[in-house]
Amino acid sequence: MTIGISTPLPAYKVNASFMASKAELLGFESIWYAEHPVLPVNTTSRFPGSEDGVIPWTYAHFADPFIALAQASGATTKIKLATGITLVPERNPLVLAKTVSTLDLFSGGRFLFGIGTGWLREETELMGGDFDHRWTQTKESLLALKELWTKEEAEFHGKYYDFPPVKMFPKPAQNPHPPILIGGMAKNVLRRIVEVGDGWLPNRVTPKDVETSRRELDSLAKNRGRNPNDISITIYGQPPDRNAAQDYLNAGANRVVVRPEFKETEDEMALELERIAEEVL
Repeated sequence: MTIGISTPLPAYKVNASFMASKAELLGFESIWYAEHPVLPVNTTSRFPGSEDGVIPWTYAHFADPFIALAQASGATTKIKLATGITLVPERNPLVLAKTVSTLDLFSGGRFLFGIGTGWLREETELMGGDFDHRWTQTKESLLALKELWTKEEAEFHGKYYDFPPVKMFPKPAQNPHPPILIGGMAKNVLRRIVEVGDGWLPNRVTPKDVETSRRELDSLAKNRGRNPNDISITIYGQPPDRNAAQDYLNAGANRVVVRPEFKETEDEMALELERIAEEVL
């Protein structure tokens, strides 16, 4: 089975080199880092991952995913390095393009660009994002990123991002660029994936949802002249259960990312990863 593993919070207390090298040794296909640059103290936003909407305290304890994945890259040779997710409206594409390119180049083309638009209004707005139109802003950013990754001289003229011809190097190792995996359950997410992405990255779906969405993705891809096999589905943040993972894969998913529990020491974390590997791999 194609199984990835996410990094538990507090992420900065788990050494990225250790985590990635241990995961690679055990046979995990990919390692995933999420991001929240800041957690506003006062917020009315509801956390979508709980019934009461209360934001867990651990959401203030993310590491920067690209720095962590760079450290992981230097300690590994084959495990894929992924963001789950990058908050695109909170990053300038002129800087993000170089960050992604450099990581992909130095890792030998191992980066998976999991992206999202965010759910925490106060954070998005603090970081310069237009929360009410965050997908429109994200789409612009992705189009600008593709220009920067694929052209010797790139320019872009949109509502949110506007720049004259520029040179941006290095280019990514993967051609034309790392896979763009779009997270979320918005009503138009599948159409958006086929339009500007390379895969779907949901985290609260059933195998039946996956089966239905796989058929819809295939149909949308064919209508747009794209090969459905080029569009992946990655189920993110699942409990480490072999049968459940197999159900998702049977339904049409290409990858399942499981979540470990945070452990205080590297020895304890190693045992946790070994336990999960025995359960799902």
